[in-house]
Amino acid sequence: MGRETLPVLTLPIPLAGTVAVERFVTYGGAQAGAAANTIGVAQTNGVAGQVIPVIADGLAAVEAGAAIAAGVAVETDAQGRAITRTSGPIVGRMFPGEVAVAAGDRVVIRLIPN
Repeated sequence: MGRETLPVLTLPIPLAGTVAVERFVTYGGAQAGAAANTIGVAQTNGVAGQVIPVIADGLAAVEAGAAIAAGVAVETDAQGRAITRTSGPIVGRMFPGEVAVAAGDRVVIRLIPN
């Protein structure tokens, strides 16, 4: 895949706090915590008061919070990273062929609105 994004919808989101690039963002403009509902994935770093682009639909590169197998559903960890879904809202699915070997890996997911 080459770790590329393919945004279908990118929104300008005003931030309520600090957000790191390639982390999930909540509808309130904060970096997502564990098992959070999200609007999408941040495309840049940002701090409270800034407006940043957030991919809300399509394929997005995101930082993994742990190892993740190809094709599985993902949710958010406490730092807004993607992890294998256990009980939280499904925020995306690993793109075919994408795997995370460890936390910190950059993977492409298909976002799922929630």
